[in-house]
Amino acid sequence: MGLYKLSEADWLDPRPDLDVRVAAFDAHDDSVQITPAAIPAGEELAGMLDAEGGLEVAARSAWEDMCLLAPDRATGIYRLIGAAVAFPTDWCPAEKIGLPLTALHAPIGGYAKQLASGVDHFMAQLKPGPIFGRCNWFVSPTADLRWIQRESNRVAFSHVSARNAGDMLFVRCERQTLRRLPETGAILFTIGVYVTPLQTLSQRAVEWLAQALATIPPAEVERRGAASFTPQLFAWASARGLSVPARTGAARPGGDCIAGADWR
Repeated sequence: MGLYKLSEADWLDPRPDLDVRVAAFDAHDDSVQITPAAIPAGEELAGMLDAEGGLEVAARSAWEDMCLLAPDRATGIYRLIGAAVAFPTDWCPAEKIGLPLTALHAPIGGYAKQLASGVDHFMAQLKPGPIFGRCNWFVSPTADLRWIQRESNRVAFSHVSARNAGDMLFVRCERQTLRRLPETGAILFTIGVYVTPLQTLSQRAVEWLAQALATIPPAEVERRGAASFTPQLFAWASARGLSVPARTGAARPGGDCIAGADWR
């Protein structure tokens, strides 16, 4: 899972652009999905953020998107009971609400066999108090914070060439956190999205990205659209004298935040 511990001070972005958040929520009614089970947890969360209301109010008061998960009373399986997501990374809350963890992560290659048991154990053992963070990353064909791709990867990245990749490709970093709410016991999953043009990354960051792309597991290549942009990205980087590895096929689990989310 690539988890690390966070202090309370490092939990949420201290400089959120709330105008952008409000505009996104106002423009997309389906950004918020709340089941009855999520109402008490949403109110608890809002109170933790010195806000009055529920999950949507909490998510509008911070940079991070917010999802609530709780175990099914009969099976103990964690399900998504609430979601306030202004900046989705190619998923729709309305299609995911109520689903168990395995179904939520079904698009991720190898999740059921390699990660599901570890994630389930972590969720069951998580106590109130500790906050854990992790990072995920994608390469997108758009700078939009709200990214829901309707077309195929080939079409989505068709405008990207070896010459313009620096301007047409964007690194999308998700700074994620997990914590258990002390009163209701629900688990809060936050997602802070940061989008950075490839052109603006440091040499070290581009080389890290190239290495990560070279070691993506085959099952993840299609989900991330890697085959549709990696040749152009590698050619762009090589033309600038950067180190570009050959594909090794070895999986690189987890990931660091490549850019954009280092706001401390």
